[in-house]
Amino acid sequence: MTTSVQDNPGDSRFEITVDGELAGFVDYRKDGDEYALPHTRVFSQFEGQGIGGRLITGALEEIAARGGSVLPYCPFVPKVIRDNPTFLDLVPVDQRATFGL
Repeated sequence: MTTSVQDNPGDSRFEITVDGELAGFVDYRKDGDEYALPHTRVFSQFEGQGIGGRLITGALEEIAARGGSVLPYCPFVPKVIRDNPTFLDLVPVDQRATFGL
């Protein structure tokens, strides 16, 4: 299984493909270098395979590479950040308690 996470700026979302097929996405609202992540969706045929975690990790890696920050409104995103504390620095210090971080 080959996965790839790509930004789709036209739809304001990061998308994950599995063997070339769209498997899910995380929406974003961008304001300067700040990315608000309100919603994550993994299509049912790909659930239970860790695709959501790969999607969020890939999106966070890309945002970090761009020097951005994250407001993880989707409840799944803070879980991924807690499991991968290297991403904690992406969330502004004054916002971390809002997201349980």
